[in-house]
Amino acid sequence: MKQFFLSSAAVLGAALLLTSCGDKLGGKLPEVPKESVNFIVANDLGRNGYYEQKPVAQIMGYVAGELDVELIAAAGDVHHFGGVASVSDPLWMTNYELVYDHPDLMVEWSAICGNHEYRGNTQAVLDYSRVSRRWSAPAYYYTKVLTADDGTTCRLLFINTTPLIGKYRADTLTYPDACKQDAAVQLRWIDSVLEYATEKWKIVIGHHPVYAETKKDDTERADMQACLAPILEKHKVDAYFCGHIHNFQHIRPDGSAVSYVVNSAGSLARSVKPLPDTKFCSPDPGFTLCSASADAFRFFFINHRGETIYSYAISK
Repeated sequence: MKQFFLSSAAVLGAALLLTSCGDKLGGKLPEVPKESVNFIVANDLGRNGYYEQKPVAQIMGYVAGELDVELIAAAGDVHHFGGVASVSDPLWMTNYELVYDHPDLMVEWSAICGNHEYRGNTQAVLDYSRVSRRWSAPAYYYTKVLTADDGTTCRLLFINTTPLIGKYRADTLTYPDACKQDAAVQLRWIDSVLEYATEKWKIVIGHHPVYAETKKDDTERADMQACLAPILEKHKVDAYFCGHIHNFQHIRPDGSAVSYVVNSAGSLARSVKPLPDTKFCSPDPGFTLCSASADAFRFFFINHRGETIYSYAISK
């Protein structure tokens, strides 16, 4: 059962009189089992409402209301470009509160830091949990369990990927907090949580990709493949969701039990081309709807026009 929180945006945003987006959905709603537990993955959002951020936010709200979404997994880079300075930074209003003010987005936002948050005050990202009732960042990495109406459980691990990548740790001027995190301790924690997890579905959510087609520095993915991929594969995680690349990608490496899913930007998206192991890719901006039930874990790529451009079901 999802909980609704009244945020400052519910009051301030009302004055903006944003239009309903019920007529903006570009296609039919994704079909999910009635008894499933649903959540949305959203990342690379913070553009102060520009590009496609506002229309994507409204479509997110419509889908969240129609499909009883339990939470939003905010997978980093809610704030471009230099993160936030404090819990009172105006970017909290212009990047987040006044954009994601749809009534059905007043649910829990489970948040992690992306590389852009690491350009600012990462502690402020955690501390904003004490300011906003819907913002939830209890630690740099943490886990929670969702339960569907049919009793099916889904464990979510929210991880802190920036300190896992060497180039960020080395650049103490641009990313001052990255080298302060103990990457080895986090990796042992991820391994331990997955080792003892008994839930039917195991989903890991971070900001940086393990596998993706991108022009970004190859060392990012090399580091992730070296330190994180062996843990995900060892425990046969059902899916790893990330952002950072600003497009949709679903990659299933040959022989892997893991679906590696890149969620597109909720504002400014970028071009993409398929890799040999790519099952689908798209340059559209948007978000991903996830649905867990007894028969399958499903995810749906929904673009800025409200079209479901790709869907996939994991069964076991």
